[in-house]
Amino acid sequence: MSQTINRIAFIGLGVMGRPMAGHLARAGFEVHVYNRTTSRAEAWVEHFGGHHHATPRQAAEQADLTLLCVGNDDDVRHVALGEDGVLHGMPTDSLLVDHTTASARLAESLDMACRERGIGFLDAPVSGGQQGAENGALTIMCGGTEADFARVEPLLAQYARAVNLMGPAGSGQLTKMVNQICIAGLVQGLSEGLHFAERAGLDQTRAMEVISQGAAGSWQMENRHRTMIEDEYDHGFAIDWMRKDLAICLEQARHLQARLPVTALVDQFYADLQAMGGGRWDTSALLRRLRAFD
Repeated sequence: MSQTINRIAFIGLGVMGRPMAGHLARAGFEVHVYNRTTSRAEAWVEHFGGHHHATPRQAAEQADLTLLCVGNDDDVRHVALGEDGVLHGMPTDSLLVDHTTASARLAESLDMACRERGIGFLDAPVSGGQQGAENGALTIMCGGTEADFARVEPLLAQYARAVNLMGPAGSGQLTKMVNQICIAGLVQGLSEGLHFAERAGLDQTRAMEVISQGAAGSWQMENRHRTMIEDEYDHGFAIDWMRKDLAICLEQARHLQARLPVTALVDQFYADLQAMGGGRWDTSALLRRLRAFD
C-alpha cells in the first residue's frame, strides 16, 4: 500500500485522547473513533466531525493508522486483541500506535501480534498531561522500527512538540517509566521544600520564584507551586493514574533488579492520599499529606 496515511482510527476519547484525536481531525485527516462510553464518541463527532463506531474493530477497518489511548494493560488487550479488537479489523500494512502508558511486556507482545498479521507497531506513551494534549505540546517516547517511526512521526507532530524513537518495541514504555520515576521524586522534593518554607515563615511564592532560577528549577516547580501553596488539587494528573504508572515502574524494576527506594516510598505516600479520599487529586497533593500532620 502507499505510505500515505489518510484514514485514521482513534480508540479512547478521555481527557488525553479527545484533544489528540481533535488535532488530527483539524489537520484534515479522516478520523474514525471509538469510545467505551458512546456518548463521548457522539459528542466528539458533533464537535470535530468524523465518524464514530460501535466497536474498536469497526473503527479500525480500512484505517491506514490506528491509535490507542486507553487506561491500562487490560484495556489495551481488550481494544487490541479482544473479540472486537482493532487487530481483527486492521488491514495488512497498516500501523498500530499505542499511546497508553502500559507495561513494556505488553508492548513486546503487541509488537509480535502485529508482525504476525503484517501490521506495523509502535508503543508511544506521552508526557505533558491534559494541557499538553490540548495545546498540541506533548512529548512522545516511541519504541519500534525506524521504518514504522518514519511513517508516523509527521502525523504525531500534530499534537506533540517532541517525538523521539528510543529503541525497539517496549523502549517507549521503558522511557515513560523513567519519566514517572523522576517526577515522583521531584514532586515529593518540591512538597517538602514548600512545607519547610511555610514552617520557617518564609514567603513561599517568593522563595519559589528565586530558587526556580537556579539548579532547583523544574517543570513541576514552575507549573505547580502556586496551586500547591493555595492547597488546590482539583486539576492535573490524578493520583490514581500515577499509582498505576508507579506500579508498572516498580514491577519492571524488580524484573531488572533495579533499586527504586525513593519511588517505592513516594508510591506509599500516594497510597496515604488515596486513603484520605484523594485518588482524583493532582499528584502535587503530596504537600497536603505533609500538612495533614501539622
